[in-house]
Amino acid sequence: MLHKLLLLLLLIGTALAAQAQSPANMPRLVKTGQSTQLLVDGKPYFVLGGELGNSTASSTAYMQPVWPKLKAMHLNTVIAPVYWELMEPTEGKFDFTLVDVLLRDARKHQMKLVLLWFGAWKNSMSCYAPAWVKTDLKRFPRVEDDKGVPQEIMTPFSSANLEADRKAFVQLMQHLKATDDQQHTVITVQVENEIGMLPTARSYDDRANAAFKQPVPAPLLTYLQRERKNLKPEFAAIWQRQGAKTKGTWEEVFGKSLATDEIFMAWYYATFTNAITVAGKAAYPLPMYVNAALNRPNVPPGKYPSAGPLPHLMDVWQAGAPAIDILAPDFYNPNFEHWCDLYTRGSNPLFIPEIRFEAGVDAKALFAFGNYNCLSFAPFAIEGSDTLKSPPIGKAYELLRQVTFLLGKYQPAGQVRGFLLQKDSAARAFALGDYQFTVKHEYALGWSMGSKKPDWSPGGGLIIAVAPDEFYVVGTGLVLTAEPTAKGKRAGYLSVDEGRFENEKWLPGRRMNGDQDHQGRHVRVSGGDYSIQRVKLYTY
Repeated sequence: MLHKLLLLLLLIGTALAAQAQSPANMPRLVKTGQSTQLLVDGKPYFVLGGELGNSTASSTAYMQPVWPKLKAMHLNTVIAPVYWELMEPTEGKFDFTLVDVLLRDARKHQMKLVLLWFGAWKNSMSCYAPAWVKTDLKRFPRVEDDKGVPQEIMTPFSSANLEADRKAFVQLMQHLKATDDQQHTVITVQVENEIGMLPTARSYDDRANAAFKQPVPAPLLTYLQRERKNLKPEFAAIWQRQGAKTKGTWEEVFGKSLATDEIFMAWYYATFTNAITVAGKAAYPLPMYVNAALNRPNVPPGKYPSAGPLPHLMDVWQAGAPAIDILAPDFYNPNFEHWCDLYTRGSNPLFIPEIRFEAGVDAKALFAFGNYNCLSFAPFAIEGSDTLKSPPIGKAYELLRQVTFLLGKYQPAGQVRGFLLQKDSAARAFALGDYQFTVKHEYALGWSMGSKKPDWSPGGGLIIAVAPDEFYVVGTGLVLTAEPTAKGKRAGYLSVDEGRFENEKWLPGRRMNGDQDHQGRHVRVSGGDYSIQRVKLYTY
């Protein structure tokens, strides 16, 4: 019965994703040129955000001193959980007090909200399910490991689990429509949180075992055939090793392995989440995304939270959850650029709802918005910043807020580049306008700190071409040089001006044509400084 329901809702979700159009003033995603943009009240919007710690928003009193702190850090958006257990403590009786106070306080501080639905799953577990769900295992069954031991994870193979989660999520979306339809304080919603299967790659509960013996569902097989040439290579390899079959059971189509177990589980997680999303969008069609706890390399499925919207499972999630708009990574792994590359394959835009709050997040934010047409950047537990050594994310956000209107205008035309500069980074080279640029970390000059050994904090930034020979350089800890693309020519600096934007108007400050640009050799922003510089070049 559940499988038929999920397939019906999947078809509805496919139609919804293909043809639904939000009202013109609703927050929505639009494809513009080569980039996807989030429009809020008709204008491109970039989430300069911070995600609250898991428990912070569970107390309105605890939140009160947090808001001014976030405002001082130049955030424009707060990412905050909505807790199923607190919203529906008794079945069928809903309390929206926490949501209403979040809306009130966000508006008071001129911020937007991204809401996280902590429903059936949060970091794999069902820890935010209400007590009346947790304590009734017969009605709301759990997944089981390969030894038959039940886990603190609601199984996605239960229609009762789906229906309880769906009803609560619909109530939330209906409430947002009733209270926020005009203000658009909430601009996107995350459905569940870091879905994943532990401690085995798939569940072995009775419903799961029965589903595993069934043929692979037709919508997934149809997707495989339709997208054959566009499948992610790591996923395509598993299917092709078995002969790219177009019918059969899960093990007949994908082979007998932990990878197959994870693919199977991912499909049912995805279709469950899609059913929640379809119902929620029918109530109030905000953009919706799912996030992933990234897997560690060379760790087998089941030893990390498996089957979520991970890079190697993106095709399964896009096939099974077409109503979901974005698959989003949560960053606690090294190799930031590598994971960003994986999540921007195909048409998936980069939306970062959560990243470890550590040294270098400022440079990563500048790089992400410049290099990936990023829609959101949000350090986790943003309210705890005083526990770190002067995290300068606010300084990066202050620059980004000034140039948001330029990003919205020039990103779709491909006239923005970003760069992340770390101690082991090679020089970055790219073409933009009429010039070929090379950017290095400012400390790579060698002489920049004299005899003092520099602290190699990451540098980063972005450059926006507003004309073939006119650019805005935004960042920290960088040295940028230029050469004309035309052969036989050299580049000169007409002017380099430091300044700022106020109400989208450029206000020049210092003229940087002396020691600051090494007498016309480069553009430089020192490590620890944060600057916008307007650069005009010429050739001779």
